[in-house]
Order: sequence, then structure tokens, then C-alpha cells
Amino acid sequence: MSNSNLAYEMEYREELIDGKIVAMSPRPGWNHISIAANIYNLFANYLHGKKCTAIPDGCDLFLTKEDRFVPDMMVVCDRDKIKTDGVHGAPDLVVEVLSPSTAKNDRFRKKNVYQLCGVREYWIADPANRMVEQYFLVDGVLQLNAIYAVYRDWEIRQMTEEERAAMVTRFKCSLFDDFEIALEDIFTGLLPDAE
Repeated sequence: MSNSNLAYEMEYREELIDGKIVAMSPRPGWNHISIAANIYNLFANYLHGKKCTAIPDGCDLFLTKEDRFVPDMMVVCDRDKIKTDGVHGAPDLVVEVLSPSTAKNDRFRKKNVYQLCGVREYWIADPANRMVEQYFLVDGVLQLNAIYAVYRDWEIRQMTEEERAAMVTRFKCSLFDDFEIALEDIFTGLLPDAE
């Protein structure tokens, strides 16, 4: 076996979705990695020394017999769910960063499983559009709370004063009253117009 084949096999990852093995992109794009790392760092810094913990990309999440995911970031407040092989049971918050190959699963099947298993808050981060969709679990249903977007300079220049004044640049995670997230901190360091 050549070294390049060995390297590929070492980087290959998969999820179990609806009982089917689904290959994950072995190398997500720079913007995908940056957004996931930025969100993880924000939560890890905030949660340092607290009961809940932030868990970065790469950790298996076991939810049902047919569903084992690898979210881009999650927060777990019940540390008994954390085992040596991953997290067993619903995290309190899950973040998925969209890639062209995963968007359908992130928006539908995975969101439905997160809902069924009781994930309290779910974010879908969209690198291409610099947006975060924030869903809250309400009466057993993950409902869209808000969509937060970073506007490009040319978009801001076209806005009225009222539109600029109404722009939301910070938002809160529903789990923590005193934790405010700046959108620019999520989308910092990205390459222009690339995934």
C-alpha cells in the first residue's frame, strides 16, 4: 500500500445515518474548518470551569441504533453521556457546518434525529452565505428561532440607515443567559467566496 493510500484511509470518516454508512468528506474546506473551530473556541472559552463542556469536531455521537453522527461541534452538560468512544445520548447543543455533500442530511435527516432525541438547540452554519440558522426545541419540535447573517460591505452600502440600524450582529445561545456571540467571531478568518 502506498503512503498516499494510507494517508487517505487514515483521514476517511463516516457516519451512520438511518442505518446506512455515509462517507464524510475526508478533508473539509478551509472555511468549514475555520467556522467549526471558531465556534468551538468561543464555547470552550466561555465554558471553562463550568459544568457543561464544548466538544470539537471528530467525536462520535451515538443517538439511536441507526444513527451515529460526527457533529462539527456540540455542548454536553450531562458529563455522564461522555464515554471513551464518544457521546452517548443527546447533547444540549449541536452545530453542523454545511458542506455541499452534507447539506441535505444536516437540514433533514440529522435535524429530525436531533429533534427526536431531545437536542435543545441546533445551529446550521452556512459558510457560503455567512449565516447561522438557530433552532430551539419547543414542545418536542426543533423550530427556527432566527437566521443571523454577516453582510458584506457592498450589501451594507446598499442598505438604508434603518436597515443598518436593525442589523443583528450578536446573539445568545438559549442555554446560557450571559453568553453573547458575535457573528464576526464565528466567520473570522474565512477565505472570500470559498466553502
